[in-house]
Amino acid sequence: MQTVDQWMTPDPITIEVDASIIEAMHLMKEHNIRRLPVTCEGKFCGLITDLMIKSFIPGQSTSLDTWEVHYILAKTTIKDAMNPHPMTITPDTPLCEAARIIHDNKLNGLCVTDTNNNLVGLLTTTNLMEALITICKEI
Repeated sequence: MQTVDQWMTPDPITIEVDASIIEAMHLMKEHNIRRLPVTCEGKFCGLITDLMIKSFIPGQSTSLDTWEVHYILAKTTIKDAMNPHPMTITPDTPLCEAARIIHDNKLNGLCVTDTNNNLVGLLTTTNLMEALITICKEI
């Protein structure tokens, strides 16, 4: 049986809760990722994604200019835009169950935590596609 720990991205890049939205945007762009687990003094405490950031940024209909928007996002912390209670799974969760959770909840990934709620990885739809491709080749 395939389990999450076989396909997850271990030791994902994280961001501290008091970092700015701008810092998160730069980190995501630099590493070509779409989600960042959030830590509070090193302990997993939430998740921020590119979609959360996009929905938090003022729209084009605003009267703010680019510099004003940048200033606001530089002063706004991750805590203001993150999900403080993201769904999680454990490394020993069967891969099929993780895929069902992602599908049924229309998610793009799940944070993987151990029994002490320590972040140990991320399982994304990309990870699931890699697993599917490999498993199908073996059939």
